[in-house]
Amino acid sequence: MLEENKYIEIDNKDSYGLTWYEHAQPYFGSHRGMRFRIARDPMDDVALVPADKKGEAKFQIIIWPEPYSFDHTPEEDKQTAEFPFDEAGKEAMIRWLNEQYREQFDKWEAARAKH
Repeated sequence: MLEENKYIEIDNKDSYGLTWYEHAQPYFGSHRGMRFRIARDPMDDVALVPADKKGEAKFQIIIWPEPYSFDHTPEEDKQTAEFPFDEAGKEAMIRWLNEQYREQFDKWEAARAKH
């Protein structure tokens, strides 16, 4: 097996569209030992607010190793990044998520192997 083929990446389509996050709902996911939480910051319900009244926002993504949930993982085990709250920011966020998966592959695999 070639080294680059061991990584299974996350696609942008694997997370919800912008309107999901405008309902003040985070998205939780897991990918081969790496858990993540994506949310709009601030996490206000602005889905029905006119575009010019929604205010500034950004995507916040937090990653951590399995097996624990977001609430039961120590803060020191979490990594956070922020991106613009738009389609380009969402694409950049997914690229970052895949970079973290590749760069910390051994960490995620070790977490996955524990259970």
